[in-house]
Amino acid sequence: MSKIKHVTRRHFIKGSLAAGFSLAAWRNAYGANEAVRVGVVGFNGRGKNHIDGYLKCHDAKLVALCDCDSDVLHKGAAKLEKDKNLKVETYTDLRKLLENKDIDAISIATPNHQHSIQTIWAIQAGKDVYCEKPISHNVWEGRRVVEAAASSGRVVASGTQSRSNPGMIEAVKYLQDGKLGKIQLVRGLCYKRRASIGKVNGEQPIPKNIDYDLWCGPARKLPLNRKNLHYDWHWAWETGNGDLGNQGIHQMDIARWIVGESRLSPAVVSVGGRFGYEDDGQTPNTMLVYHDYKPAPIIFEVRGLPSKLEKEGGKGKPEMDEFKGAQVGVVTKCEGGWMVMTTYHTATATDNEGKVIEEFKGEGDHFKNFIGAVLARAQNQLKAPIIEGHLSSALCHTANISYRLGKAADQNVIREKLRANPAAVETFESINMHLQTNLVDLKKDKVILGEYLTMDTTKENFGTNEEANKLLRREYRAPFTIV
Repeated sequence: MSKIKHVTRRHFIKGSLAAGFSLAAWRNAYGANEAVRVGVVGFNGRGKNHIDGYLKCHDAKLVALCDCDSDVLHKGAAKLEKDKNLKVETYTDLRKLLENKDIDAISIATPNHQHSIQTIWAIQAGKDVYCEKPISHNVWEGRRVVEAAASSGRVVASGTQSRSNPGMIEAVKYLQDGKLGKIQLVRGLCYKRRASIGKVNGEQPIPKNIDYDLWCGPARKLPLNRKNLHYDWHWAWETGNGDLGNQGIHQMDIARWIVGESRLSPAVVSVGGRFGYEDDGQTPNTMLVYHDYKPAPIIFEVRGLPSKLEKEGGKGKPEMDEFKGAQVGVVTKCEGGWMVMTTYHTATATDNEGKVIEEFKGEGDHFKNFIGAVLARAQNQLKAPIIEGHLSSALCHTANISYRLGKAADQNVIREKLRANPAAVETFESINMHLQTNLVDLKKDKVILGEYLTMDTTKENFGTNEEANKLLRREYRAPFTIV
C-alpha cells in the first residue's frame, strides 16, 4: 500500500461522509487486492500470537514491529526476514511508529499499564487499534479509551478472543434463550499454577537492552526489586493486575457476557491472599470475588497453588483443582442444569443430574474479525468492541480495589461477611480446604477480607468512598499522560 493510496482512502472517507455516501462504498474504493498495514507493539509474549495472526490474515500486511527491548525487537525482525522473507520497519518508541502515515492499524500486546495510553495515542494519530486484554490498568483510563474511540470514528477492538469463537457464541445464546431455565449463578475459574517468583535482596540491574523509561511509561519509574523484569510485572500493582486481570479477564468477560450486563456490578467484595511462599510478588495468588449482579451474581476464583503438594524438583504439569471438570473456565448454574465451559471455544450443557444435553464447539479468528471491521469501517462488526473490553477489565479492577483496601480477618468474621450469599460461603470453605492441602496455616497466615464496595454504575465510581475512588485511576508520569 503506497503512501498516496493511504491518503487517498482517508480523503475518500472524509469526502464520502460529507456527501452522505454510505461507508460500505469505501470497501470498493479501497481495492480488493489491498491490505491493512499493521504494526505490532510489544511481542515478548502474547504479541508473538499477534504476529502469527496477521501473517495468516489475507487482508492484513505486517509492516512494522515496536518494542522497547532491543534484543526482542531485532530478533523478531530478523526471524521474520529469515523465515518469511519479510522485512519490516522497527521502532523502539511507539510515538515514532505513530508518525508513519503509511501504517493503518496497530496491535498492542505490551504490559497492562501501557494498554490505555498507547491505544489513545494511536487513536489520536488516526490509527485503528487492536488492544490486548485487559484494555486498561485501571477503571478511569479504560473509560477514557472508550470515549476516545467513540469520538474518533476509529475501529478499536478488545483482545478477548472468545467472543469470536462460534462455540462460545452459540453456548451463550443457548443460555440467554433460557434453554436451561433461568440463570442463577455464573462462576469464573482461574485455577492456574503460579510458582514463586523468588525473593531478591535489594535493587536489581535493568538489562542494558531495555529502554526502562519507555518500559515504565505512565507508571512510576521504580527500582527493579524482583528477579525478572519481564512477565513478573503481572504480580506488581504498579504495572499488573494479578492473575484476575491476566488470565482471569478472559473468563470474567465470558461470565459478564452470559449474565448480559452492560454496566459494572453495583457491589463487589474480594477475599484472598498470597499464600504458600514468600516472594517479591504483591498480588494475590488465591482469591474469591463476588460481583453482586441481580438476579444472577458472578463468583470468580483464582487459585495459583496446586491441588496437592508438589515434590521438590518434580517434573510434569502440576495437578490443579477442578470444579465441574473446569480449571480455567466458566460454569453456569441454571434452574434446569449446568453449562460448563472448559476452553475458549467448547462448552457442554447438562441437566441437573449430569446428563449431557448439548455440546458446543468451534474456533473463530479474532484478528481476522478486527481486520474485516477495519476494511468495512464498521465498529459494529467487531465481536469484541472496546466497550466490552472496558467493562470486563473494570470488573477485575474493582475486585482488586476491594482486596487492596482489605485487612486480615478471622475465618468466622469472613463467613459472617459472606453469610447472605450461600454460594460465596461454600466457595470460601472450598478455598480453605485448598489452602490447608498446601499446608497454609490459616491462624498464622490470615486471609484478607476485602472492603465491601458499592458502586455508582452510571458514574463508575464508589460514591463518597474517597479511599476507594483514588484507586480507580493512577498518577501519570509525564510525558505519558492521559488528559
